[in-house]
Amino acid sequence: MIEHVVKTPLKSYPVYIGNGVIEQLPIFIKEKQAVVTKILIITDETVGDLYLSTILKSLDDFQVEVMRVPSGEKAKTFEIYYDCLTFALQKKLDRHSVILALGGGAVGDLSGFVAATFMRGIRFIQIPTTILAHDSAVGGKVAINHPEGKNMIGAFYQPEAVIYDISFLTSLPLHEKRSGFAEVIKHGLIQDLAFYHWLKDEISSLEDISEDKMVRFLARGIEIKSAIVAEDEKETGVRAYLNFGHTLGHAIEAEMGYGKMTHGEGVLIGMLFALQLSKKYAGLEFDINSLYEWVQKLGYQTNVPEGLSYERLIERMKGDKKSVGQQIRMVLLNDIGSPAIYELSENEILFELNHF
Repeated sequence: MIEHVVKTPLKSYPVYIGNGVIEQLPIFIKEKQAVVTKILIITDETVGDLYLSTILKSLDDFQVEVMRVPSGEKAKTFEIYYDCLTFALQKKLDRHSVILALGGGAVGDLSGFVAATFMRGIRFIQIPTTILAHDSAVGGKVAINHPEGKNMIGAFYQPEAVIYDISFLTSLPLHEKRSGFAEVIKHGLIQDLAFYHWLKDEISSLEDISEDKMVRFLARGIEIKSAIVAEDEKETGVRAYLNFGHTLGHAIEAEMGYGKMTHGEGVLIGMLFALQLSKKYAGLEFDINSLYEWVQKLGYQTNVPEGLSYERLIERMKGDKKSVGQQIRMVLLNDIGSPAIYELSENEILFELNHF
């Protein structure tokens, strides 16, 4: 087991990573959480069938309620969020209750936002079941989607702990592995050249990743993210660098309709586009071709999906959370491990999309 501590200006909390670390859940609740009146598990239809019974067995000593929500981005709607609040009220949760987010990034985002707003904030614990959630479960960004943009309604709200049992990742379909691994690649590109090269040398297929390699890249990804969050919890500065690839990636997700392409696969396309811009506008010297070859071997799509309007994508990008006065601001790389924010005109973005 690896234990990493995330430190923010207002709160510190542990991240447990390894096979079988779910055993830490009842111990942590009993030893660290003082009074706990009820536990609400929010999980999705797929994960609930696989792992809910394991969690419930470990919580025999507590009063537990279970709320099942749709899988994927369909969980991150105002209607589902409202349903969760209604369920919590009907089951008599109070300020001494705890919410457990059992699932991938979407369930974590939804559950965290429910926890942040129920009775002005109650405790919650992240129990990720996807690779993607190594990014979303750490750092306290919780949110739901709006038709006008992804994660536009939310808060910064840190969990009490993250319990990352990698045995829960064995059932992941290949497209979900690709989704999560894209964020791992992102962490290497924005922060750690040696880590990027290790990934490129060691991960030649996502179908059969060894436990040791998975623990290593999850732990390093969490270290990179938590260091940035510790410096800038509420994204007033360097935390924006974690959005590398997300400006176009989120626009593709929204324009296609949430759930049509996974988050990470959209971000991967966005990163390739940002690297193209980085070479032109930030002077980046980097072998993009070798990256293309590697990610294509891993099964990623590397171009903007057919049928999407570049003009519509640009409108989405103007609505990105980094934008100021609808000016498009993107994270580019001056060098691997050296990101910066650049402001680009609509005409520049349109020209580059046409040549992407």
